[in-house]
Amino acid sequence: MASSARQSLDNPPTDPSAPQLNTSSPHSLSKAVLARRAEYTRPQKIKIKIGTWNVAACPGTERDLEAWFVDGKGISEQLSGVGISDGLGEDGDQVESVGAQEARRSKRQTTIPKNDNNVIPGGEGIGIYVLGLQEVVDLSSATQYVGRVYTDPGPTTKWRKALMEALPSGYVIVAEQQLSGLLLFVCASPDIAPTISAVSTVSVGTGIMGYLGNKGAVTTRIVLGETTRMVFINSHLASGHDPAHLERRCWDVAQILQRTHFDPINWAGVLDDTQEEIGQEDFAFWFGDLNFRLDGLPGDDIRRLLMLHTKGEYDIGQKSRVKIGGELSADDSPIVIHSVESDDESSEGESDPTGSNAFDQNDDESSNTLPDPDDFIQDPSQDPASLQATLDSLLPHDQLKHMQKKKKALHDGWREGPITFLPTYKYDVGSMGAFDTSEKRRAPSWCDRILFRTRRDKLEYDIKKQEEEVARIKDEEMRARGIDHAGDDEDVLFDYNPDEDGAGDTPTSNNNDYDEYEEEDVEQAEAFETKEEYMDKIHQEFYTSHQRVLSSDHKPLDAVFTIEYDAVVPELKQKIQHEVARDLDRAENEGRPGITVAVDHSAEVEEVPASERPKSKRASTSGSGGVNFGNVAYLQKKMRSLTIANTSAVQATFSFVERPSVSGESSKIAPPWLSVCFAGSETSEDERVLQKLKREVTLEPGDAINVTLEVFINDVMLVRALNDGSMLDDVLVLRVTDGRDHFIPIRGTWLQSCFGRSVNELIRIPEGGVRALLPRPGHDGPPVNRGQEVCWSAPRELFKLTEAIEILTERVLADANMLDSSQVPKEAAGWPFDHSTWLLKDAKTREQQRGCILEALDNDKNLNESFAPETPAIERLEIVAEVLIMFLNSLTDGVVPGPLWNRLDQELAVRGPKPLADSEEIKTWVLDVLSSSPNHNISFVFLTSMLSRVAGELAPISKALLWRDIKMGSARSSFDTVRRSLSWKGKAPPSPEDPAVLRRQRVEKAYVDVFRDVVFRAPLGLKDKDRRAMEERQREVLEPFVRGARDGPP
Repeated sequence: MASSARQSLDNPPTDPSAPQLNTSSPHSLSKAVLARRAEYTRPQKIKIKIGTWNVAACPGTERDLEAWFVDGKGISEQLSGVGISDGLGEDGDQVESVGAQEARRSKRQTTIPKNDNNVIPGGEGIGIYVLGLQEVVDLSSATQYVGRVYTDPGPTTKWRKALMEALPSGYVIVAEQQLSGLLLFVCASPDIAPTISAVSTVSVGTGIMGYLGNKGAVTTRIVLGETTRMVFINSHLASGHDPAHLERRCWDVAQILQRTHFDPINWAGVLDDTQEEIGQEDFAFWFGDLNFRLDGLPGDDIRRLLMLHTKGEYDIGQKSRVKIGGELSADDSPIVIHSVESDDESSEGESDPTGSNAFDQNDDESSNTLPDPDDFIQDPSQDPASLQATLDSLLPHDQLKHMQKKKKALHDGWREGPITFLPTYKYDVGSMGAFDTSEKRRAPSWCDRILFRTRRDKLEYDIKKQEEEVARIKDEEMRARGIDHAGDDEDVLFDYNPDEDGAGDTPTSNNNDYDEYEEEDVEQAEAFETKEEYMDKIHQEFYTSHQRVLSSDHKPLDAVFTIEYDAVVPELKQKIQHEVARDLDRAENEGRPGITVAVDHSAEVEEVPASERPKSKRASTSGSGGVNFGNVAYLQKKMRSLTIANTSAVQATFSFVERPSVSGESSKIAPPWLSVCFAGSETSEDERVLQKLKREVTLEPGDAINVTLEVFINDVMLVRALNDGSMLDDVLVLRVTDGRDHFIPIRGTWLQSCFGRSVNELIRIPEGGVRALLPRPGHDGPPVNRGQEVCWSAPRELFKLTEAIEILTERVLADANMLDSSQVPKEAAGWPFDHSTWLLKDAKTREQQRGCILEALDNDKNLNESFAPETPAIERLEIVAEVLIMFLNSLTDGVVPGPLWNRLDQELAVRGPKPLADSEEIKTWVLDVLSSSPNHNISFVFLTSMLSRVAGELAPISKALLWRDIKMGSARSSFDTVRRSLSWKGKAPPSPEDPAVLRRQRVEKAYVDVFRDVVFRAPLGLKDKDRRAMEERQREVLEPFVRGARDGPP
């Protein structure tokens, strides 16, 4: 049964015409959850404060940020408008005078008047702060722009620091973006920030060549409460008063709308198919230096008219008052503000702005009785001398209103709160009310604006546009049919003129024509349905400029909005999602392919001592509990098995799912320490992935197949991670085609290993080995020696391994003298350390015996006693030697760490042509360098002493030959030194050597070659020539210690 199922990996299913059932998709789950949105959403209310300021690259502007943007200060009571004046504090008379404020202005301190009051909401009462800045860097020329825009992070850093210091504690920046001189920050309170998601920021340059960022916009899209899309657009449009500049501003707006595309939103795991654009949000806010000017009026007349109001803010004799007075007296001609004719309405039909407060002469009562003056509600805009009356006379000349009316820019639903403040541009820097007194004498304008739009505004505009298009098409059809003059026929009761009929209809809320603002229209919060079918409301509370901020030639502008929206409660939504998913799963699983996964726990039972086993233990159970490998140790394989059965009524095809891979790595179904193999296949599933073989298994109803899981930890890097607290914990995903996924947890308990540690760690391991380490008290992480005291002068594991090798070497030689079957391979110079010389070739036997040694090391047991009694000494020696090489390789710092080797290498390079010739001098010098790290020094001595003794045992030399070799070696060394000092090339001819000496030299050289790489931690990635030179220097350091037994007298 298993083998036939295994064949299906390489062959198609026997019944390809079997019906395929539809599965539920994330979209269907999302729709079902959305249908129950009333159960997991709750109404929320939030204040959003939007501020915009063109700082004109003036130094010190950041010092005013906290006062005007966060605290709501710097507003002039007389020049702020009716709505704002009512909110001024009662102690307004104590606020620093304008003259004193201007006199003390400094770039090193804030220009906000002293003792000023908080006028508009701020501080912790605001949920989201949005700050848009323009001209944060001086980009007056293209050269400066190209040179600074991509290389100067200073402005962002400066303003970020100022903003974070200004905001209340706990507020965080959720979006930040700079485009040349444009800078946008979106900050949220600690309660709101976690509910913000899908943040996407886009920069669009419309400046030089139409693409560079000296003009353009930075736009951020966020999703609030998982329900409400918000878009914030900080823009700086083309400057200039000429008609060409006006057209360029309209072009800038079109480019920003056309080229802004946000990242798709991920709704609970379901990614939108397309990128969103401006216009698909629920709330949009467009702000910045839009640069729209006043048309049809002389700039000097506008300046004089407005300075008539600002002059009164100064005391007599103050410098600015004198300057303003000089401006006004320079031209005594009358100021005439001409009205702007409307294309759609005649002046005769304009309604009375006073509304019901006007006296009606046609009223019968009023014809006999005069109204009581106390019945009139005071309206400052009706006073010809009031500031609002002046503003109302200027606003009809606003270019932005004209462009909206002509449908050239920002006409598709965008609207603006009442303008009750002075134009924000252009002032003398350091002045509260002196408009540009430079030679250019620029005309004041409302360049800085804050517009907003709801989803309903946009939809109403679109509907109106469609209706107009339908009416236009019908009109053309009527003309084409010759009935456009149907009114001339006496049989026709009426005719229709789309240009005249309906002209008196009440305009929609999106009417952008300027008119006096009625307070009740502004105060009402407007409700509408969002794109996700939630009900939201918006109400603009404040919209004003901060006239008493003096550090720039623009005045900062801000607006406060209150937004009511439905926010998702994550806990409730999660509950609904689980219920919906369960219902969908139950409804869709009927008739679908289904499998059952059963885990065989018999191996787990066998690993538990009989006395600790429960009385009744099932051999296998459901796969929901997962596969538990129990205790897992380094280089010890463990296997578990599970059975997959087709328990449905239809054919089932399934396979393990590949996990997401890191860039550059191949995809796998399991972690590196786990292999998965179906019965009847000699290739693991991960190998089949690499070889691109068919992996699907198809089972007929009632059939089953076995799967073998094997855990094997052989990667030292993984051992280090596990020693440091990483977990053997993962999940395999078994995917059934047209069925549900099965998740199989895989876990194991890591047994601490002495491998993959540093010398500094190993000397702190107590008696009993690494398994005697205790858990950290009250903390997660790897077990430790709680005392943290140093227990050994060198790693105890190194001492046990070197000691065992010396003892086993003596035993091997003793056996060789008595048994012909235990002869040492004398021709193999690197034995027993060189793997190519090992006599024991059976990998399984080596693996089993190696595991015994590793277990003994970790538990601080006798190494020799860990072998089976029948194991020959020669096999034991090879296994211990192999473990020694592995242990040294696994040390994170090595016997000779990188810094110590660098010192040795540098001193060798310094000596150059005059190296140390005597072995004792070399040894003394090396030990002196290593003495700076005593534990590594002792470890080095342990190791090299063992190598020297083993070489002496396996390649012995008689004392007479040894002494002769020493004397001849010294003579040759002296002679070679002289030859090197005379820069002779070549080496002295070798003197005749005894075979025993030659064999000893071969053994020593082979040992040095084996241990050179594992002893020293040298830099990697060197070129071949440099690497060979470094290996030669390592040999020069190590050789004197290995041949130490031949360096003294007999």
